[in-house]
Amino acid sequence: MNSKMKLMSNLESLLFVSGEDGLTKKQLAFLTSSKEEEIEEILHEMMQEYKLNSSRGIEIKQLAGTYQLVTKQQNIEIIQRLVENPTPQSLSQASLEVLAIIAYKQPITRVEMEEIRGVKSERPIHTLSAKGLIQEVGRADGTGRAILYGTTNEFLQYFGLEDIKALPPLPEDLSVDEMEDTDLFMTKFQETFEG
Repeated sequence: MNSKMKLMSNLESLLFVSGEDGLTKKQLAFLTSSKEEEIEEILHEMMQEYKLNSSRGIEIKQLAGTYQLVTKQQNIEIIQRLVENPTPQSLSQASLEVLAIIAYKQPITRVEMEEIRGVKSERPIHTLSAKGLIQEVGRADGTGRAILYGTTNEFLQYFGLEDIKALPPLPEDLSVDEMEDTDLFMTKFQETFEG
């Protein structure tokens, strides 16, 4: 693979992973160790290629200074069907972690979740909200009034619980905060509800 094709592949992967946040030309240049002019030229070429190829379902758009991979407008009807009738999908490891933390620590803010997990939790929160398993339950006191999250009735139905008190107890010698270094918490959660 020549260097231009490799750069195209890298850009496509980076844009895919960045999702709706997108990436700026400067960020893409930094991440690929390339010059901004080269990135701009390659992105323009890729935009044309996606646009002209009717067999592709995605395209690159420049929105508010960032580049994003987006679905083509011509496919909106099929995407609408998916949104209206989502297929049952299992939850990712990250989503399960966030869901377990919310279930046991609710109400909890995103920042508190991220302190426990040690990584960002925006995407899993969005996924869980979209699936109706968590919801905003209020605002924290103090500066910024952060959103507090809790589980929903759909969560209880999804896991076959009568109420939140029916969650399995955590091991007595470990608190939720101490579990960030162990897989025990997630193993117990998955065994209980997926097994």
